[in-house]
Amino acid sequence: MVLLTLGTILLVQAATFATVSHYRKKFNEEVAVELTATTIRTLRAALAEIPAEQRAGFVQVASQNQWRLWSRSLPSDASLEERRPPPKHRHDRPSRPPNDIRNNLRAFVDALNKRLDDDTRVALSRGPEPRLYISLLPNPEMEDGPASREWLVIRLDRIAPPVSTPMIAVWLGGMGLLLLLSAAFSWHITRPLTRLASAADQLAAGQPQRVTPSGPTETRILGERFNAMLDTLAEADAVHRTLLAGLPHDLKGPLSRMWLRIEMLDDAHFKDGMRKDLQDMQRMVDQFIGFVRGTDRGSYRFEPLPLNAWLEEQLAAWTSTGSDVRYIDAGPADVVLNADRMALSRLLDNLITNAFNHGKPPVEVKLEATADAALITVSDHGPGISAERRAEALRPFSRLDDARTRTGSVGLGLALAEAIVRAHGGSLALEDAAAGGLQVRVRLPRPVGGQTPSGV
Repeated sequence: MVLLTLGTILLVQAATFATVSHYRKKFNEEVAVELTATTIRTLRAALAEIPAEQRAGFVQVASQNQWRLWSRSLPSDASLEERRPPPKHRHDRPSRPPNDIRNNLRAFVDALNKRLDDDTRVALSRGPEPRLYISLLPNPEMEDGPASREWLVIRLDRIAPPVSTPMIAVWLGGMGLLLLLSAAFSWHITRPLTRLASAADQLAAGQPQRVTPSGPTETRILGERFNAMLDTLAEADAVHRTLLAGLPHDLKGPLSRMWLRIEMLDDAHFKDGMRKDLQDMQRMVDQFIGFVRGTDRGSYRFEPLPLNAWLEEQLAAWTSTGSDVRYIDAGPADVVLNADRMALSRLLDNLITNAFNHGKPPVEVKLEATADAALITVSDHGPGISAERRAEALRPFSRLDDARTRTGSVGLGLALAEAIVRAHGGSLALEDAAAGGLQVRVRLPRPVGGQTPSGV
């Protein structure tokens, strides 16, 4: 907006100068030249009626001692202007300072010489004093030549230049003031939009923040609509959480009674089938409860967590049950994170369980570290997920194959994992493993100066 305002001002100023210059030139050519030519003719006619010895005094009195009559030959410091000078003669004209008024009178003198049709000639001085010479002899073809005419001498040093230095300074100062006003106006308009863009980024990162409506009417209305949208989203999220948390909790009672009734049955085959169905239902309920807890950032409790020892402890629990899980520690031995221990345990368990359910063992867990982040990768040897369906796999309740309905999965494993990673200020990406399966790369920021991760 500042550039737009600046460009508009400059274009308007340029157009104004071009218009003024055009009409000024037109005025000089059509009005000033004609008026001057008429004045010269009148003066010549008047002087023709006055005796030669009284002409000098007449000119001095009539001009209030501003003009004088030069009755001798043309001074050596004057250059006689040609009516139609060839282009090559223009390069021979003497150079003058840029602020010399004679530079501005050049076009005027040329136009005046062309307009005068009674052999009047106009000359400009060459010396340091700017003067204008106008011939008064009626016949320029006399034997003595044009330099022997009577010349009317007009001093030009008392005429102010068309644009003076103070005027330029005032113009530049006005331009600067306009630019400052435009910058303040642009900042007044764009600051609320910048705040709104920042709030939108925080909303996309899962950290909604209200904005203070300010600025013009349109930006204030936009801020109010944004806050109203946040309230609607918060209400919808509260209903969503209540539904996800209340339904599994309500199902726990009937499931417990069903377990009790199954144990009282005598049919072993029927009992095994019911047990399997109840286990799937219990797994679904646990997934709902885990997803609700994992996406509730208010329940997180961050504390320093030695990542190397914690990973060894978690994976030892898997290997103790006979699961083919392999740990690769490729990072330094002192990787410490500010993290919620229970949330990270839920994250790792979900990723390993997902690898066993939808991939093939062995499942490899690798730890790497950089100066600012810890990288945990969980990879399997299964078929993986195609690149075009990986974004879909991270959405809640997404099912990429029918096998998940038979394993009691409701499509919340990867969505929960991503929610936990975002709550820690990190990122989760699905990639192709080196063995051909799926590799889940988790990036968790390492604390700087003991601070909590960004976004928490």
